[in-house]
Amino acid sequence: MAQISEAIRDGAEGFFKTQYGTISKMAVLLALVILSIYLFRNTTPQQESSGLGRATSACITVAAFLLGALCSGVAGYVGMWVSVRANVRVSSAARRSAREALQIAVRAGGFSALVVVGMAVIGIAILYATFYVWLGVDSPGSMKVTDLPLLLVGYGFGASFVALFAQLGGGIYTKAADVGADLVGKVEQGIPEDDPRNPAVIADLVGDNVGDCAARGADLFESIAAEIISAMILGGTMAQHCKIEDPSGFILFPLVVHSFDLVVSSIGILSIRGTRDSNVKVPLEDPMTILQKGYSVTIILAVLTFFGSTRWLLYTEQAPSAWLNFSLCGLVGIITAYVFVWITKYYTDYKHEPVRTLALSSSTGHGTNIIAGVSLGLESTAIPVLVISVSIISAFWLGHTSGLVDETGSPTGGLFGTAVATMGMLSTAAYILTMDMFGPIADNAGGIVEMSQQPESVREITDVLDAVGNTTKATTKGFAIGSAALASFLLFSAYMDEVSSFAREPFKQVDIAIPEVFIGGLLGSMLIFLFSAWACAAVGRTAQEVVKEVRRQFIERPGIMDYKEKPDYGRCVAIVASSSLREMIKPGALAIVSPIVVGFLFRVLGHYTGHPLLGAKVVAALLMFATVSGILMALFLNTAGGAWDNAKKFIETGALGGKGSESHKAAITGDTVGDPFKDTVGPSLHVLIKMLATITLVMAPVFL
Repeated sequence: MAQISEAIRDGAEGFFKTQYGTISKMAVLLALVILSIYLFRNTTPQQESSGLGRATSACITVAAFLLGALCSGVAGYVGMWVSVRANVRVSSAARRSAREALQIAVRAGGFSALVVVGMAVIGIAILYATFYVWLGVDSPGSMKVTDLPLLLVGYGFGASFVALFAQLGGGIYTKAADVGADLVGKVEQGIPEDDPRNPAVIADLVGDNVGDCAARGADLFESIAAEIISAMILGGTMAQHCKIEDPSGFILFPLVVHSFDLVVSSIGILSIRGTRDSNVKVPLEDPMTILQKGYSVTIILAVLTFFGSTRWLLYTEQAPSAWLNFSLCGLVGIITAYVFVWITKYYTDYKHEPVRTLALSSSTGHGTNIIAGVSLGLESTAIPVLVISVSIISAFWLGHTSGLVDETGSPTGGLFGTAVATMGMLSTAAYILTMDMFGPIADNAGGIVEMSQQPESVREITDVLDAVGNTTKATTKGFAIGSAALASFLLFSAYMDEVSSFAREPFKQVDIAIPEVFIGGLLGSMLIFLFSAWACAAVGRTAQEVVKEVRRQFIERPGIMDYKEKPDYGRCVAIVASSSLREMIKPGALAIVSPIVVGFLFRVLGHYTGHPLLGAKVVAALLMFATVSGILMALFLNTAGGAWDNAKKFIETGALGGKGSESHKAAITGDTVGDPFKDTVGPSLHVLIKMLATITLVMAPVFL
């Protein structure tokens, strides 16, 4: 076990160093581009009044960008560092009891989740405090505290930049190895999953760590950072409009909520207890039920701390009952998160109807399995969209009726209400990330058990944990998409605020009846489809290289099948690592360059046609349409992929003929198609949505 774990650790750490070396070079290059843009741009009236020059503003943005990128990288590294050490402990614990194995996997995931959320909070807190002291905020003739959050947008962009490339590179790596290993090992040679005779098996297990743990750590870090910054911007803007005497409560509120998240999620994680009773060979109860109990504990505590935080920080004499409205907004967000987790579980867990129907379609062949999976994925977008719509409208309405009004007497709390709902949704993020990290750790533990040829009873325990891990991974992806939708809505509003302060004229709405603006929207939707196509093709190309290599080894070393010769695992690891690094550049570059080029071209066009804000309007449309298309596409891909995977797992429990049957072969085909959907393209899309929003915030001066 220790030998196999070491091979996985070496592969993961080697790939991580190379991948993040490439990402850091690109980040430095982009930092220089941002620096040059900010040195030649206009300044806002707020910056002029506080004496903040172009050079200072440029240095602040670049420093924030690089710090965000660094923290995002560290968050990813922590996720991987923990998982490559926990996997062997879980597989060892599975020899004693199922409950102990579950506890170790959950606590390992919990440790990295708490570090990720803690880093997001502390990074922004340090930046905020440094700028506050350095710029002498709120002293006469200097910057107002309500304008300070706008200086932090670079941090969010840095975090999403690293998260996108980590997700793309890791996603291509993990799924190319998985598809290659399955197609030749399971389908052609008929050997079980994670069999030591399969040359691609170590690459597959390494992929779980770099794709699921490292990339998801960076992804959730970026989600929380973007949401905190956009909520701080909207809180500051609203406090300014309402002339609130002490606006710091509205600005620091998101940091306090996420600090409480660390406490309540820790209690939820520690509520999952293990046992070292060596006689307990069978699972005591369904691991999903145990995880759900922990989640319920976390949610109840989150509601209590949320109400306390709103009363403490959002109470103002101008509207004494406003805090209650805002705490109800938080409750809307918490309920939305719970409903999202439940919906995704319904569509991807084989205890429920949809996956069982999909498994049944495998009994009539490969084609019917694919058709059923695609239709399930398409159908699964409906309820989440309705839930997001209801939560945005409810939160906006609760904020709108909070009693906070500007100088003209019109209500202003609507947008801040949706910001508070997003905070509510992410107020249990550490526990959600724990459930996500649990998946790949359990998957790896199963691989180590299979490769070290442990008794069947041990494999049964890790199989149960692995199936639950698949469901938790799918539910966290659903949760991440829901929070991405709400966070993008906030970032979109923050973008419109920033454009109006640069342009020195109101920018309240985007009219898609203007042809150029409509074209911007079309380009936004096209960007999502083209990005998805390139990411999917990248997995396909890399998987083909793996398939050829695995076939070559089986032909040239016939003794592998009888355990007389050892496969060359390192060769597959090297192929996947080099190929995924090469393939991640093209879709990533498309995502970064597109909004900047579109905004700049239409800005030039607007300059000659007498429409000075045309570039900003076209980018706003691009952002809106890309967000809508991206959310639907990501929901479809994640759910379809998760359902195909668990339909295969359901058949492997002995249903419909069990392992090796024709139904099983058809289900493997479905799972192979779904692999890049759920682990490469889907997760990359919700990072892309937020990165487009943060890049437009940082690059707003280019469009004006």
